[in-house]
Amino acid sequence: MALSVAAPAPAPSLVATRPRRVLIGTDTYPPDVNGAAYFTHRLAAGLAGRGNEVHVVCASDDGPSRTEQVEGVTVHRLRSAPVLVHPTMRISVPARLDRLIDEIAPDVVHVQGHFVVGRAAISASRRGGIPVVATNHFMPDNLFQFARVPEPLRERAGALAWKDFRRVFSRADRVTTPTRIAAGLLAGKGFGTPVEAVSCGIDLTRFRPRAEPRTWSRRAFGLPERDTILFVGRLDEEKRLDELIRALPIVLNTADAQVVLAGTGGRRDALATLADRIGVGDRVAFLGFVPDEALPQLYAAADVFAMPGVAELQSIATLEAMASGLPVVAADAMALPHLVRPGENGRLFQPGDVQELAWHLGGLLASPQARTAMGAASRAIALTHDDRASLARFEAIYQEVAR
Repeated sequence: MALSVAAPAPAPSLVATRPRRVLIGTDTYPPDVNGAAYFTHRLAAGLAGRGNEVHVVCASDDGPSRTEQVEGVTVHRLRSAPVLVHPTMRISVPARLDRLIDEIAPDVVHVQGHFVVGRAAISASRRGGIPVVATNHFMPDNLFQFARVPEPLRERAGALAWKDFRRVFSRADRVTTPTRIAAGLLAGKGFGTPVEAVSCGIDLTRFRPRAEPRTWSRRAFGLPERDTILFVGRLDEEKRLDELIRALPIVLNTADAQVVLAGTGGRRDALATLADRIGVGDRVAFLGFVPDEALPQLYAAADVFAMPGVAELQSIATLEAMASGLPVVAADAMALPHLVRPGENGRLFQPGDVQELAWHLGGLLASPQARTAMGAASRAIALTHDDRASLARFEAIYQEVAR
């Protein structure tokens, strides 16, 4: 009797896999303090936390080049020099990034701007056949103060800046920007490539309404016990913080209020002088730089968040305030109407209209019920900007361009 012997089962296929390798190119990265730097840092750390191998190439913050591991991210800092027109910014001059890209062998390069590092990374990636994703955080208004561009020349300078932007970013495989309004801006400036809106996103577990009394948080920052209007961001020209300070005397007619400004910038001394000159110097607090880890408690100290800036492509600070349960009074400009829905989670005012700004702030401070309802609506809107969804979308985009 013949015996049948079953053929051995084939061995399971053992295919070596490795994490996706992402190289992020940026001209600004912490310790730089601005929205693009914060977003890029959170993007890099978030991607690393999701199992990606992440490298960042940026300017050195102190001059010499170095490579370091920070929060699971390999940061390659290029030799840099100070920028004469900016007190803290440094610039690197990477002639070519080919060797670094060859060493890292990324699956995708994600640039965060079209200036020095961004354009060098795009050029090197094109030469190396690496797919490129590009995210725009640029508005010419953000540069006029530092470049000392006279008002009569700003329209022409802005047109030249947008032309340069189009030339550089048109070489990317995929372009994103934080909001639909920002995407529409690029189309309006003659950028012909499709642009996808992907929110910067925020950590909704860190930025959330707090149960403890505001008094506790105010004490932590040495603030008096008064109705508190908060701004977080750079104290620079395009933020138009002079309007917020000039609105304060009107607000004080109906509320025992103070304005708290958290951040650093070139307009700090001028704003303090303005506050003293119009008699509200003792009602304006300058906190200076507030570390990221302290921001949730700072939002908990406020009753209303104010954003008078006119060059916001999304405004991470506004999103954080909303996630923290604050109503918002913001300028009706750029992408801020994307976040602030009048009568639902806050109010919009026409830039330059100090009376309207004061009226909205005073009205909210006078109505705890309105603040509570609008704060809850802010939180609900912020829930649609979960950073986990943003990270997942960027990962999907990387997969799409790498095919």
